[in-house]
Amino acid sequence: MSKRITVIGSSNSDMVIQLDHLPVPGETIIGNQFSMHQGGKGANQAVAAARLGGDVTFICRVGNDMFGQESINHYNREGIDTSLITIDRIEASGTALIMVDKDGENSIAVGLGANKNLEPALVKNGLEAIQSSSYVLTQLETPIETIEEIGKTCRTHNVPFILNPAPARELSDELLSQVDIITPNAIETYHLTGIEIDGERSLQDASSKLHGHGVATIIITLGDQGAYLSSDDFSGYIATNKVDVVDTTAAGDTFNGALVVALSEGLTLADAVAFANRAAAYSVQRLGAQSSIPYRKDL
Repeated sequence: MSKRITVIGSSNSDMVIQLDHLPVPGETIIGNQFSMHQGGKGANQAVAAARLGGDVTFICRVGNDMFGQESINHYNREGIDTSLITIDRIEASGTALIMVDKDGENSIAVGLGANKNLEPALVKNGLEAIQSSSYVLTQLETPIETIEEIGKTCRTHNVPFILNPAPARELSDELLSQVDIITPNAIETYHLTGIEIDGERSLQDASSKLHGHGVATIIITLGDQGAYLSSDDFSGYIATNKVDVVDTTAAGDTFNGALVVALSEGLTLADAVAFANRAAAYSVQRLGAQSSIPYRKDL
């Protein structure tokens, strides 16, 4: 059985349009199917963890509008503890505009809305949940001051802290030193280290640089190549399933949600990464963000 997981992060309403190809600046394209989904990196990861068997508490902020209320209703239906979700009376709920081409590649623009008011004080309000968690997971679609507060709180109370550094942002040495597990993709790894990922040597060098900042475990996600794990016990590639890609939206979020569940259940890092790879491979075969996230039985 998994232990409690606290996910802290963003909640968005995603508007998705399918296109033959992504437009270049100044280009207008007649699209195909349009759909709306629940999204936001924090919400995606919370839903992934809940569907895959985690006992999840989600801390986020939504607007006082139909999108925010539907988001809360949706998280309740997913079995997520929503007691620490707060409502912003000024800012609208976060939104994301997503374009997906025929090969499954995407382009995303995010309006943060209420997410930018997820302030450090709201982390302090969730202290009891954090203290009782096996892991805390967060991302970078909320204020950096809040991420730093999460890191300090987790370190003070000896709660393992997983940071998915997406979207890529500059992070202080102090914050990195408080992270137990970091899960960048290749692009985010370049932003963090200045090292372009083009093979195993670059993965080793980038991991060494992050270890030098105090991060104990680095997991670099590599799409159809799986992931590269660097830890005290294991360093190397962990392969994934080869599948036909429909849409890569939320693949990384599915990976992170699956990872934290597997770790909370006591799996080794290598086995947890393998489980997360399987979940992410399942998700890219379906359209949308949360609509693509698997349930435990699907794996």
